[in-house]
Amino acid sequence: QDRCGCVLMMLCDGVCVQAQKLLRERLCHQKLPDQPVGLDSQYKHLLELLRRTAVHGESNSVLIVGPRGSGKTMVRIHEHHFNAAPVAGLLQTDDKIALKEITRQLHLENVVGDKVFGSFAENLAFLLEALKKGDKSSSRPVLFVLDEFDLFAHHKNQTLLYNLLDVSQSAQTPVAVLGLTCRLDVLELLEKRVKSRFSHRQIHLFSSLSFAQYLDVVRAQLSLPPDFPDPKFSDEWNHSVTKLCEDKTVEEILRRNFNGSKDFRSLHSLLFLAVSRVSVSHSTLREADLIEAWRLISVDSKANVLHGLSILELCLIIAMKHLNDTYDGEPFNFQMVHNEFKKFIQRKSHSIHKFEKPVVMKAFEHLLQLELVRPVDSGVCKVQREYQLMRLMLEHGQVMEALQRYPQCPTDVKQWALSAFG
Repeated sequence: QDRCGCVLMMLCDGVCVQAQKLLRERLCHQKLPDQPVGLDSQYKHLLELLRRTAVHGESNSVLIVGPRGSGKTMVRIHEHHFNAAPVAGLLQTDDKIALKEITRQLHLENVVGDKVFGSFAENLAFLLEALKKGDKSSSRPVLFVLDEFDLFAHHKNQTLLYNLLDVSQSAQTPVAVLGLTCRLDVLELLEKRVKSRFSHRQIHLFSSLSFAQYLDVVRAQLSLPPDFPDPKFSDEWNHSVTKLCEDKTVEEILRRNFNGSKDFRSLHSLLFLAVSRVSVSHSTLREADLIEAWRLISVDSKANVLHGLSILELCLIIAMKHLNDTYDGEPFNFQMVHNEFKKFIQRKSHSIHKFEKPVVMKAFEHLLQLELVRPVDSGVCKVQREYQLMRLMLEHGQVMEALQRYPQCPTDVKQWALSAFG
């Protein structure tokens, strides 16, 4: 009887591990869907523009604007119609690097030879000449996808942007320039000569995905397929997933995630953490698994950093908050913070001993390194570091939580904080 029990347990263990592995692989290795969800009209508009370039040889330029995870990069599923050259602003940080990447992707290295590694002007002239020599009836259209389009606007003289948009108006080869960006004000970043060559077409990706559709995606992602080796386990698992999605607490967690971001990558991270908690002792997903996954995924990283600060560094943050209140949110400098801290030590504190100014400065610089405060300017102006203007990058709740969790935090410091954050 004991042997039968052990064998049965091993079988259950194997099936459970198999289900968990299948779901984790599904959530980790997501493929782009055939069509963006909740973006039908925008999808059709973009498809029509690209079709006119691919079929009729009509050159175009268009900006896709939307938050991260809204489906901007999905346009690449159409690249098989084109000689496509996707270029990322985060990777190709200047025009020379971007041009080399375009030349490589269009397989022009053999034609150019060593000139690929020559001057920017030579490479650009060659690329433009190649595009202008094409023929609308026989040349395969070229699609330039500029990911993080706004970053290209910060390149010197916007040379690459100007030439790509200019060639989209004058080249014989059909050309489509497609910019992807999160910034609504991106056109304001363009120089006048660049703006004049842009078509001013913009497609805004604001998803119309409903919460009911979102729940359907959750059920589909967590369900085991019909061909799962153990049909009985599969039926029980899928039934438990359906019941789980009807649970009010789980629904509230999913709604919070949905309201925070409709990006399915965020959902996959949440579900992956929940699935990872399944074990032989509980072989189905439970409400507690989703609650713990949500707790892990919604941890405030800045609040975590605050928990590791010294009492001196916390006091400096409280001093900054007092200065914010006194001067209606105007920026402050180290000298002002130091003076505010000294006033607290002299008038109210009996538990914090006096720190020498260099020690206080060291603590202030540590806060700057942690990006809990940041300079108002980017360090272009040469100002003594004591007088460089700063802003506090923390909210009321984050600081109060850190003080509550601080071991043996002095009472007078808490009272001082309450007077600033209360």
